[in-house]
Amino acid sequence: MESKSKIFIHSSRHSQPNETTTIAVTKDIRDKIQEFGNKGETYSDILLRLYKSAKERQLHDLLMSEEGCVTAKDALERARKKWQK
Repeated sequence: MESKSKIFIHSSRHSQPNETTTIAVTKDIRDKIQEFGNKGETYSDILLRLYKSAKERQLHDLLMSEEGCVTAKDALERARKKWQK
């Protein structure tokens, strides 16, 4: 069960120099984020890596989507009908 208390994560490594922010997350979410971390990584490191991975996955899903696609066979058949001699 998710804990209701909040943990504040301080982020500064990948911001502009001296620009930091604090985000509130539950202890449960903090622990889940830590599970993705490697020794010596900051929360900023972990979150940036997860963000990059999510963006790559989003692009992959978009490029590999079959929505609106037709098979090569169907495309050739349509082209032959459209440009009959």
